[in-house]
Amino acid sequence: MKVLMINGSPRVNGNTYVALQEMEKVFVSEGIEVEILQVGNQAIRGCIACGSCANTGKCAFDDMVNEAAPKFEACDGLVVGSPVYYASANATLVAFLTRLFYSTHFSKAMKVGACVAAARRGGLTATFDELNKFFAISGMPVASGQYWNGIHGRMPGEASQDEEGLQMMRTLAKNMSFLMKSIALGREEFGIPEKEATVYTNFVRS
Repeated sequence: MKVLMINGSPRVNGNTYVALQEMEKVFVSEGIEVEILQVGNQAIRGCIACGSCANTGKCAFDDMVNEAAPKFEACDGLVVGSPVYYASANATLVAFLTRLFYSTHFSKAMKVGACVAAARRGGLTATFDELNKFFAISGMPVASGQYWNGIHGRMPGEASQDEEGLQMMRTLAKNMSFLMKSIALGREEFGIPEKEATVYTNFVRS
């Protein structure tokens, strides 16, 4: 099994990485392969709604989004980590996720998703809610832990002193591991739920 972890912080070894690294230790102990992609320090522009991906199956901007797409398709679980900026996720990360989820046409159903946020003090739950919406719209079960997944620290590395936050990361990783393994067994025994053709209902009609 494999987990793809997205570091949405511009700081490679900042507090977001502390959280992801704590989860990585658990995944490795569970026999799960882990790959971390550093996204937050990349030049990633937002979606321009050009519609090109509808025909090509990839984003028109050939950057890290297209590089991450096959890794996303191959993984069993996706963890997204972000620092908190103005009670929101890093804009670079949001641009990356928006284009990644929208431009890829493979089914994301039953891939397990989890997100974590790092902050000096506040805005964790708002960021947590924002990131979880990418999973929920894609049919991805969302792993939960023992609290809303956040860790505290201001200067790089300070999050390593947040003992409760670190425990939250370990609990989340354990629960996510269990959920991925359970889904794999269920897939073998029962398959995955059949998906109906999507019905689109607009609120404005001519």
